Amino acid sequence: MSEDRKPNKKAQKSAETRRRILQAAGELFVAQGYGATMLQQIADEAGVAVQTVYFVFGNKRRLLKELVDVTIAGDDRPVATLDRPWFREALDAATAQEHLRLYVAGTRAVLERVAPMTKVLQIAVATDPEIAEMWPDERDPRYTVTRTAADSLMAKPGARPEVSDAADLLYGVLSPDLYLVFTRDRGWTPERFERWALDTLRAQLCTD
Repeated sequence: MSEDRKPNKKAQKSAETRRRILQAAGELFVAQGYGATMLQQIADEAGVAVQTVYFVFGNKRRLLKELVDVTIAGDDRPVATLDRPWFREALDAATAQEHLRLYVAGTRAVLERVAPMTKVLQIAVATDPEIAEMWPDERDPRYTVTRTAADSLMAKPGARPEVSDAADLLYGVLSPDLYLVFTRDRGWTPERFERWALDTLRAQLCTD
């Protein structure tokens, strides 16, 4: 019995260490920038030795890569956004209005996590081209998700049949940049942004 528990405890400890390092890295990258943040600072903030950071992630680039991936997903499970419960629930909605409500709510939760990191990543890629090579797929994954959501929404009762650019509207209104303009620059709460985005998109994409 005790031997069965040991691997679980070890795995839990490793997962907690990884989580603390990622959390510390995220906070420091957003506050100081990727380039200005040293691995020793991340280790100190996480309460681990810097050798542990190297052992778990290898280097700062790989740490950033995993941080971005986990931030988008909300956890470290290998489940794509297209297969996440909140996204599948939106696709399964019976009407365009309900689909849009669920999709905007789910996307707002993602934006709360992701928007601050997008600026970090943009600057990091501009200063270190090797970082961009860690995401070799030339397609925009956010647009892939948006296109899937838009195609499903526009095929449902209550969608405006004349709208041909639904994916573009979703992509623009629910962008990290626009989210930051309202919540960071103008002081809106995430909930207020969600209400505004839903009202704006519903007027464009759904019938009365």
